[in-house]
Amino acid sequence: MPAPAWVSDAIFYQIFPDRFANGDRSNDPPGVEPWGSTPTVWGFQGGDLRGILEKLDYLSDLGVNALYLNPIFAAASNHRYNTTDYYQIDRRLGTLGDWTALLDAAHHRGFHVVLDGVFNHCGRGFFAFYDLMEWEAHSAYQDWFHVQRFPLGAYGPGVAETYRAWWDLKSLPKFNTSQPDVRRYLLAVARHWIERGADGWRLDVPNEIDDDTFWAEFRSVVKAANPDAYLVGEIWEADPQWVGENHFDGLMLYPLRKLIVDFVATGTLSATQFLEQIASLTQKFPEGFRDHHYLPIGSHDTERIRTLCAGESQKVRLAALIQFTFPGAPAVYYGDEIGLEGGKDPDSRRAFSWHEATWDADLRDSIQALIRVRSQTPALRRGDVIPLFADDRRRLCAFIRRSDRHSAVVVVNASSDPQSFDLSLAEAGWQSELSVMDVIRGVRVPVSGGRTGLTLGPWHGVILVPSASHASVPSPQV
Repeated sequence: MPAPAWVSDAIFYQIFPDRFANGDRSNDPPGVEPWGSTPTVWGFQGGDLRGILEKLDYLSDLGVNALYLNPIFAAASNHRYNTTDYYQIDRRLGTLGDWTALLDAAHHRGFHVVLDGVFNHCGRGFFAFYDLMEWEAHSAYQDWFHVQRFPLGAYGPGVAETYRAWWDLKSLPKFNTSQPDVRRYLLAVARHWIERGADGWRLDVPNEIDDDTFWAEFRSVVKAANPDAYLVGEIWEADPQWVGENHFDGLMLYPLRKLIVDFVATGTLSATQFLEQIASLTQKFPEGFRDHHYLPIGSHDTERIRTLCAGESQKVRLAALIQFTFPGAPAVYYGDEIGLEGGKDPDSRRAFSWHEATWDADLRDSIQALIRVRSQTPALRRGDVIPLFADDRRRLCAFIRRSDRHSAVVVVNASSDPQSFDLSLAEAGWQSELSVMDVIRGVRVPVSGGRTGLTLGPWHGVILVPSASHASVPSPQV
């Protein structure tokens, strides 16, 4: 079964629920921290599903059309990767009614909503592990996990030594997914939330599940419930074995993020190296799945892009321009569009500021413009990445995005100096004397003899298309 077509046209917005918006203070836990407090691994700040629902107008205005929510099921922590009940919405996020209201409102706006699926491990409060802690060798659930000896000693200092756990963290006991009852339970969970309307799963650390046949069965169960459901795996390498009929529709393409960071933020990658590596990235994957990766430049597991760019907004804009011109589904990590900063987690999980005076409004305008440009430019959403030009000394590069009937040229200046140069467009297959459109600024660019002259400011880029294929609609400079 092929990957769902809607993903190639998706612009995702990732939300860490506790930190996006507080729409219902009645479900705030005791001792809730003030909104905007320094993030910790233990503190809650009150974000919830009702808050997301109330901000759908904001998200629609930004232009996104898909949501990826970090875990929303019952758990003891603010990140909720230690699930205690896969069938219950965490009470601090709201109720099943809140979830249904959010999903209905999102679908009404044409949004798809993807949930975070944590099926490699659970929390200590999960019913089967709780029973195991209580009864140890007498528990009916000891083969649901990887017990090495008793007593378990599931609390207290130190790492897990008596049972397998994710990264040896005692709070994250690892499932034995080869056990038939475990398998049935987890697959039933996967089916349940798809049948309740979720549009897919982002699968947490799927490469750590021991029995790889689990994912073929998982895919079959989910696709039977909804053939258009999206399955995206958190695989940190560009590994094609995880994409296809027995695994996922796409990956969280962290290798693209690394290339962008190395080229734009840190400057450790030359223009030639960058161009060669982004061009080869999609070719690693099977046809029919190349346009379906999830494209992050930030997430709950990484430093914020603005922090990596040392607070330089123009570098952030350029990083986003490259991200939005790559095949797949670009993703905005909540707050990146307004210039939210943060180091490694938990600092990358700061609360969204709803005081507009604190926003980098120009940055948000630029992200909004890129979303609009991508939505209006078919060549950016499907097809190949073809190298066109690289100049290592001036840190300039250009590449072609080409699909069956459309093409675009992306030109990037990843240097601190303005650059003027001539660019040949012949390889794009365009007529030698036509004019082309700079779709970011909404202006026409003349072409003579198959070449055009360009001047790019420091850390700037342009997206060019044949002028007849695109309306002239000025956008904020990116």
